[in-house]
Amino acid sequence: MINRDVLARLIADFHENPYPKDLIDREFSISLEIPIRRAIALIGPRRSGKTYAMFQLIKTLINRGVDVHRILYVNFEYYELTGASLSDAFRLIEEYYSIYPENRGRRIWLFLDEVQELEDWDIFVRNMLDRENMYIYISGSSSKMLSRELSSRLRGRTLSYEIYPLSFREYLRFRGIEVEKPISSRTRSRIMNAIAMYMEYGGYPEVARYWRERIRILHEIMETTIVRDVVERYRFRNERIIRLMMKALANSREFSVHRFHRLLKSMGMKVSKNTLYSYLQALNDVMIVYPLRRYSPSYKREEQTIPKIYFIDNGLLRIYGVDSRSKLFENLVFTYLLRRRGFSNLRYYKSYGDREVDFVVLGDSGVDELIQACYNVEDPETRRREIKALLKASTELGCRNLYIVTWDYEDVEEHNGRRIMYIPLWKLMLKRVGAAV
Repeated sequence: MINRDVLARLIADFHENPYPKDLIDREFSISLEIPIRRAIALIGPRRSGKTYAMFQLIKTLINRGVDVHRILYVNFEYYELTGASLSDAFRLIEEYYSIYPENRGRRIWLFLDEVQELEDWDIFVRNMLDRENMYIYISGSSSKMLSRELSSRLRGRTLSYEIYPLSFREYLRFRGIEVEKPISSRTRSRIMNAIAMYMEYGGYPEVARYWRERIRILHEIMETTIVRDVVERYRFRNERIIRLMMKALANSREFSVHRFHRLLKSMGMKVSKNTLYSYLQALNDVMIVYPLRRYSPSYKREEQTIPKIYFIDNGLLRIYGVDSRSKLFENLVFTYLLRRRGFSNLRYYKSYGDREVDFVVLGDSGVDELIQACYNVEDPETRRREIKALLKASTELGCRNLYIVTWDYEDVEEHNGRRIMYIPLWKLMLKRVGAAV
């Protein structure tokens, strides 16, 4: 049992310093007014900034005039709360009301960070939703806060928001680069330099803030993800094969479990294909690796296709030795589309004749956009190939929104009555996530 004085001190400490003074705002769209009795779950890969997202929400509430004493933030990884039980959590709330009796019955905003450290946390959250006038926000370890498990433990009473590493707009803010309009030559030069660094080392908040330590930070993130989020969480026994799989995924355009299984067999390593599929699913569950399926109107056919592999952050590709500008460029376009439209609305496409379109963006009524990621369109043969693939897919899928994302080339071309827009990557990534391409 945790002493009441300790609980009171934690409450007082938060109200004295509700958020870090060096907090840099990010571009979240997380509701602060929840119309139904559900908890807001902040989910995302390790070190993507979920805790700081909570602090930003707290800062926003205070800036809107909400009394700080109507807000409570609890981090269950604090040493004072080590071994906290369900009864301790309820006692914490009672202690809060004993300090602020005038708030009983009033709307309270409750933020529960690293909630997985509290035994039976789901019972606590459900009780607070049912009995108290509270908006509740929860976050925790990426390996223990999977969307499907949250939904199961809270019996469907969650709304999940993904917290990804920094977008390019956020990255510029973290690096202290202000983008004024119109963009001056000097600012444009700084933007181009920044996007080159962003493409190479990614957008984890710590990487952007502590630039000199970027390689160590990226290695630590990857190591902790493999060991804690994948091996320990799923109780996988063969860590070496998972590490080999990660290297193969990073250095592959497409990934076939069948071919990887044959490679392992040739190396004298025994593992079943089903186990390899479980490894791949686990890496996707913790939001590190995204296997993108080939578009087909048939769900069954889609699931039978060999996926293209993308990573949540370019920095993780770099630590596996990926230095291909084209691959890093395409992965960056993927992460932008992931934020803008969500993974469930993304595919790639191969037309009859195997002409490939990098990204198919789905909408409510079918295919919305066809997008090619082409680092270098100056090469005539590359350009012809990209255009032919777009036009063929446009005909086969009935889509007329055609785009080629480039490094720094901008134009509009007409081909057989269809318009293709060339968009520089930096201009695309300066758009807000909710904006159209």
